[in-house]
Amino acid sequence: MTRGSSSQSGGCAHTGKRQWELSALTLPTSAEGVPDNRRSRSVGIGRAHGKAILLGEHAVLYGAPALALPVPQLAVTASAGWSSHAPADAGDVSFTMTGSASRPVVTQAADGLQRLVTEFKKTTGVAECPHLDVIIDCAIPPGRGLGSSAACGRAVILAVAQLFGRELDADAVFDLVQTAENVAHGKASGVDVAATGASFPLQFTAGTVRELRMGAVGEGFVIIADSGEFGSTKDAVELLRGGFQRVPGSQERFVRRASKLTRTAVRDLADGRADDFGKRLTDYHELLSTAGLSTGRIDAWVDAALAAGSLGAKITGGGLGGCMIALAREPEQGREITRRLHAAGASQTWAVPLGRFASHAP
Repeated sequence: MTRGSSSQSGGCAHTGKRQWELSALTLPTSAEGVPDNRRSRSVGIGRAHGKAILLGEHAVLYGAPALALPVPQLAVTASAGWSSHAPADAGDVSFTMTGSASRPVVTQAADGLQRLVTEFKKTTGVAECPHLDVIIDCAIPPGRGLGSSAACGRAVILAVAQLFGRELDADAVFDLVQTAENVAHGKASGVDVAATGASFPLQFTAGTVRELRMGAVGEGFVIIADSGEFGSTKDAVELLRGGFQRVPGSQERFVRRASKLTRTAVRDLADGRADDFGKRLTDYHELLSTAGLSTGRIDAWVDAALAAGSLGAKITGGGLGGCMIALAREPEQGREITRRLHAAGASQTWAVPLGRFASHAP
C-alpha cells in the first residue's frame, strides 16, 4: 500500500477541547473578477485530524519505520473563499485562526501554508486570481507533536482544491502538504502528513504507508497527555543530529535500536500481545530520553503512568516538550492513569480506543 492510501481525511467529529472558539467571522464569498469557467464554488471546505506517533520518532528521518495512530478527536476544518479586500502585504492568501478576525496564523506556519498554495497553483495550472481568505478551525494544540501543522496543511489544500474545482489524488495531496512541512520543520519524514489523513493506524517507512495490523487488543486505550510545553520539532531534529556528529557511530546505534523496537512492536500488535507492545513503548522512551529529547516533567509522567498500571508509556512526537502517551488495558485502568496524569499537572488528555481499529486487521 502506498502513502496515498492514507490520505482520506473523512469527516471526523470534533470532540476534543477546542483551542480557539468559533468566532462570528463571516467567510468572504465574493468572486469578483474570477471567470465562471475557473470558478467551481464560492467556498471550499477541507478537513483533517491529529495524530500520535507510537514509535519511530526521529529514526524515521533516517529510513527506519514509524508507527502512527490517527486521533479523530482533534479535528481541523479549513474554509477557503474569495476576497476583494486583501491587506496590502498579505500576498496571494491570508490565513486566520478562528476565535478572532484579527488573529493571524503564526509566521512560521503562514510561510509554509503560503508555499503550499503557491505550489498548488503551479501543479494545477491555476492562473492569477483574486486574493483568497482561508479560515482555520484547529483543535490540535500547536507544538505538541500531534500533527498540528500537517493537519492544517492538509485541510487547507483540500479546501483550496475544492474552491477551484480541482481533483487531487492522494499522492498529489501528500506531496503538496510536504512542501509546507519542510518549511515548518526543516526536514519532514512525511509520517505526519500520512497520519493526519488516515482512518487507521499505520506503519510508515521511507514514504510508503502500510495499514498496521491490530490483533486482539480488546478494550485497550492510548491515553495522550499534554504537558503544556511547546516543543520544536526542528530544534529537536537539530539537537539529535548534532549529537550524532559529535559521537561517531551514535547515529547507527540509535537507528538500529529504534528500528528493532518498532519492528518488534509491529509483530506484538499483530499477535495481540499488549503487554509486550507496552514494553516497547517504554523502551523507546528511554532511547529518546537518553538522547536528551524528553523533559523532566514528561519523564515524571511516564513514571506516574507506569505506577498507575500502564502497560507502557513514552514521550510522543519530536520531543523537548509536547505530549506523552500511555497504554491502558481497559477503561477502568485508563481512568486511573488519566487521573494520575491530571494530578501530576497534565493540562488536558485524550483517549483513543484501540479496539475501534481491530476490524481493520486482515
